[in-house]
Amino acid sequence: MAPKKKEEIIDGLTIKYHANGETVWSKGRVVKGQAEGYWEWYRIDGTIKRSGNFKNGAQVGEWITYDKVGNPYKKTHFD
Repeated sequence: MAPKKKEEIIDGLTIKYHANGETVWSKGRVVKGQAEGYWEWYRIDGTIKRSGNFKNGAQVGEWITYDKVGNPYKKTHFD
């Protein structure tokens, strides 16, 4: 089982870190234990990997996946 990622809450955002404990892995809001609103995920080198919105812990709306240099290359829609 993988160790739990380091996380902290800054200005209401839950920020989780890669295993190195330094590079941000994801950030977004958690409300009543569930992801809520806009979230972003990052690669170990710091470039953005994916972004999208949650409502009551479920993916909603448009989600964007980014290439290795941070340019959008795929969009997925959730109802």
